[in-house]
Amino acid sequence: MLSPHSPRQNQLLAALPAAAYERLLPELQIAPLALGWPVYEDGDPLDKVYFPTTGVISLLHVMKDGAPAEIALVGNDGVVGIAVFMGGSNTPRKAVVQNAGHAYALKSDVLRDEFRLGGPFQHLVLRYIQALITQMTQTAVCNRLHSLEQQLSRWLLLSLDRLPSNTLQMTQKLIADMLGVGPEGAMEGLEKLQRAGLIEYARGRVVVPDRQKLEAHVCECYAVVKTEFDRLLPH
Repeated sequence: MLSPHSPRQNQLLAALPAAAYERLLPELQIAPLALGWPVYEDGDPLDKVYFPTTGVISLLHVMKDGAPAEIALVGNDGVVGIAVFMGGSNTPRKAVVQNAGHAYALKSDVLRDEFRLGGPFQHLVLRYIQALITQMTQTAVCNRLHSLEQQLSRWLLLSLDRLPSNTLQMTQKLIADMLGVGPEGAMEGLEKLQRAGLIEYARGRVVVPDRQKLEAHVCECYAVVKTEFDRLLPH
């Protein structure tokens, strides 16, 4: 029976030239991503990086009092652990599974060696990092200037862009952590979107029945991020 999982479900790995892909393939290990699993804690050693295929991972900044807020999310478009490419040996932020699924893990030293070869892999990773920086920057702008419902709409659309369906399995606590608000704020945002007919939410399950309708409601921040990813990365 053929495996339902393949490294080429990740867009970065799928875009690699055959020679680079064949070098990495024996080192790639399938890794389950359970909802809420802390992939990294702030300051953890970067022994492995993760290429999500069917799951989504949130990158969080955690304040001294323990309050988290999402700064970016990574799905089948990218890789978690980019500090490896910058010479870092520890992660500067927390990473938590936002939507359950799978990823491929790769030892950091293997990735460093491939990156140092230069060529297509290095160029691809650098373009991805540029796109990720755009997402981080736009998230900060959105959180400062736009309403909670617009932030939630942006976050939902970016999540769905990295998933094969229009459904997310999410707890209210995770949504609150991602948006940097309390549980009551998260629930209020979800209820407003539901009353507007933009989502259906029940028992940790968010369904977007009409994507175009949600896109018409979202702020400009979603389009900025999506345009940059589409411009810089292969699909």
